[in-house]
Amino acid sequence: MKRTKIDTALRGDAGRPDILVKGWVRTRRDAKDVSFLEVNDGSCRANIQVVADAGTDGFSLLKDMGVGSAVAVRGELVASPGKGQRWEIRAAGVELIGAADQESYPLQKKRHSDEFLRTIAHLRPRTNKYGALFRIRSEMSFAIHEFFHARGFAYVHSPILTDSDCEGAGEMFRVTSFSPQDEVGLSAAERTARDFFGKDAYLTVSGQLAAEVFACSLGDVYTFGPTFRAEHSDTSRHAAEFWMLEPEMAFADLADDMDLGEALLKSLTDAVLTRCASDVELFASFVDKELPGRLVNIRDRPFVRLPYAEAVEILAGCGQSFQFPVGFGLDLQSEHERYLTEVHCGCPVIVFDYPKEIKAFYMRQNDDGRTVAAMDVLVPGIGEIIGGSAREERLDVLEARVAELGLTMDDYWWYLDLRRFGSVPHAGFGLGFERLLMLLTGITNIRDVIPFPRTYRHLEF
Repeated sequence: MKRTKIDTALRGDAGRPDILVKGWVRTRRDAKDVSFLEVNDGSCRANIQVVADAGTDGFSLLKDMGVGSAVAVRGELVASPGKGQRWEIRAAGVELIGAADQESYPLQKKRHSDEFLRTIAHLRPRTNKYGALFRIRSEMSFAIHEFFHARGFAYVHSPILTDSDCEGAGEMFRVTSFSPQDEVGLSAAERTARDFFGKDAYLTVSGQLAAEVFACSLGDVYTFGPTFRAEHSDTSRHAAEFWMLEPEMAFADLADDMDLGEALLKSLTDAVLTRCASDVELFASFVDKELPGRLVNIRDRPFVRLPYAEAVEILAGCGQSFQFPVGFGLDLQSEHERYLTEVHCGCPVIVFDYPKEIKAFYMRQNDDGRTVAAMDVLVPGIGEIIGGSAREERLDVLEARVAELGLTMDDYWWYLDLRRFGSVPHAGFGLGFERLLMLLTGITNIRDVIPFPRTYRHLEF
């Protein structure tokens, strides 16, 4: 008999005389000559109840089917007399696939702290919370591809290994084929020359530059994959490995960029509300009771668009006491972003036209000579979730900016070539996928939206 997933069984419109489900035992309750199992296979948040009596084939094995054990159950899907469940299985046979040692199995029928669950990341997806989280993560990945496919964007695989620092911050992981003893006695130049690529190599911090190449060939593209930052930061918002979504559009300006960012967030928010309602309900009940209202607000209200200079004026004159100073030329901090979204506007805000001194070299300079055509999308509860800009398509302006920042022109020869051969206005942005998941679930620590978090001083599993 072919296995039926529990989600399919529970959503059925009629009972079935024969059904086979497989999953892990969440609870077992025994009475005289009958046992009740709650089985979950990860396909949905809900368990299915299994009723096995003394005549059930394999009934003697039930005593070994403790919490966490993998089991197979065949029987009849029937209407359940119990509250809160439409269907249950009247078992004809049960099989123990894999026992779980009850003395050492760390997940029992109680709430465990997030800190404890991080120490058993190989088992935490079996909990209700993390099962829901990783189903949402999967669904949002698919929704991203759907969104861009429907708009004619091509999906580009950008390189993981690179020799360029897209952000110019220098916080990159160096990659080498040498073992530590191979480097003894070598100068930096000798080590580089003898290494695998014959030059310094790093894990990428962004796929943007590669995406720009393809935007200037295919038109509208996006890249979606892992990126890496070697920041010595141990906060709830930083991870050394995370996923970035980075679309790029040819023949586009900053207004097009803001339109795309707003449409994307609204589409993904609608997707989580409509496709993942049961899992969102869990987070609304146990993590953040204001989550549903916040998500509906993001989906239904237009985003406010606010020039950076005006945002600074609002913050400076609001009478609020901030930890970090506010002033033109200073970057906005999370506390400033959250004030704008949660207090002043009460909805997402797109801040644009930032001072060029606090933005990257590739952003298009505005005619005022002070600002660049950059934008950040800020959302309640998180702050910045998208950062993007129109890209500098003018060769002379870009070369001057590279020189001004002390970057090496030769490192970007191919990037500059795009401005020599058929240059066009183009724009794009980056969306931190983990920050999106934090927004959609109310989870406040980035470690809890990544399957296996890689953070400062932590490389487990």
